[in-house]
Amino acid sequence: MASLHVFFVGFLVCSCGVIAENDLVMEESELLGLFDVMASLVDEPGWSELYPEPCTNTPWPGIECQVGKDQDPPIFHVTTIHIGPDVASTPCQPAAKISDSLLKIPYLKSLSIFNCFLTSTAVVSPTLFGALSSLEHLSLQSNPFLSGEVPSSLGNLSKLRVLTLSQNNLQGNIPGELGGLVHLEQLDLSYNNLSGEIPQELGSLKSLAILDLSSNDLEGVVPFGLGQLHLLQKLVFSSNRLNGKIPSQLGKLNRLVLLDLSYNTIHGPLPETLSGLEHIQYLIFDSNPMNSLIPLFLGSLKKVTYISFSRCGLTGEIPNSLSSLNNLTALSLDNNSLKGTIPSDLGNLPNLDQLNLSHNKLTGELPFSQDFINRLGERLDVRGNNGLCTSHNISTYLQTRTCLDKQGTVDNVTCPQQRQPCDLKGNKKNNTSLYNGRTSSSAPSHDPPSPQFTIVTCFVVLNMFSCL
Repeated sequence: MASLHVFFVGFLVCSCGVIAENDLVMEESELLGLFDVMASLVDEPGWSELYPEPCTNTPWPGIECQVGKDQDPPIFHVTTIHIGPDVASTPCQPAAKISDSLLKIPYLKSLSIFNCFLTSTAVVSPTLFGALSSLEHLSLQSNPFLSGEVPSSLGNLSKLRVLTLSQNNLQGNIPGELGGLVHLEQLDLSYNNLSGEIPQELGSLKSLAILDLSSNDLEGVVPFGLGQLHLLQKLVFSSNRLNGKIPSQLGKLNRLVLLDLSYNTIHGPLPETLSGLEHIQYLIFDSNPMNSLIPLFLGSLKKVTYISFSRCGLTGEIPNSLSSLNNLTALSLDNNSLKGTIPSDLGNLPNLDQLNLSHNKLTGELPFSQDFINRLGERLDVRGNNGLCTSHNISTYLQTRTCLDKQGTVDNVTCPQQRQPCDLKGNKKNNTSLYNGRTSSSAPSHDPPSPQFTIVTCFVVLNMFSCL
């Protein structure tokens, strides 16, 4: 039997490559590997002396262990390493790095490093993570000085279910090898500096529920193969340089809850197949040059709660079909070229709490009740529609003029809708103007005419014309 010797100031006793304490054992190489990994990351000098038995008597909150199966005596293995501000106020040292000693922790299932590389650059190894064959969860998140490329070797991790590399400084292309991760449920590469096209191979991730590639520099078209991801619930490609049209195959994603393609250069119209998104709740297309009509099928998406098509170059009228969306809480159609009147039934939607129709070419009277206007307050925005008017006493910020109750026309001469008199040619008098229902005069010695006088004046003028 090998002789016993003291290890790490007498905390542990090692024998034949196994470190034991009170019949709880751990392989020496694995424990030494863990000590080296933690020493290269955490801002806690002497970590190995403070936590010599991290699986048992001296646990650290970010370390989890499990007893290996079919091992006699039972041996503990490190299965989780989580480093972040939720487990330590200052999680990482200024010169933190990811040690190759991770390879000495072969049973590691979950590795999470959050808010760690904040001052000095650390480069992602192209091969290190791909050798961690037991890994199921890899999350390197909110590390502004973590650079390098997304390792293609990650495609070797056949057990991986979650891959989150968001809010780092990663560059290069998305490797097509990630399409081999058949058990992957979540892929988040958002908020990096990734470039190139979205690989078609991602269409092979049949277990995927979340796909977020937002806030990168990706270009090209949305791959049609993504329509095969029948378990997908969240698809976010916002803030890239994607172009072309939305593939009709996306309409097959009948479990999709969130679709965000905002801030790209995608063209319209939307394919009619998107009517198959029966579980969609959030539909966001802001700032794309769609230059098309609002599709009628939006009224068939009964579960939708949020629709936003701001700055999309939309034309035509607001379809009445939107008035059937009883779950709708927010509708943003601002900064387009929409014309015509506002559907009156929009004000009857029971859950609508935000409505932005500003800066279009809408006309007619604002069809909403005073209760609806009061309930939404500043969450109702119809500014920038010069042809829109209201008969309600509404807040000044809406910048909507007041309508007359009636409009008269004789011999093609129309009395203007503002509450002010007109001359015999149907023109507004120069000495009177109206803004938001308030009348002012350039002649200080005369009071402005009352609304009743204005209406009578217009009818007198019309009667004069009828007698000629």
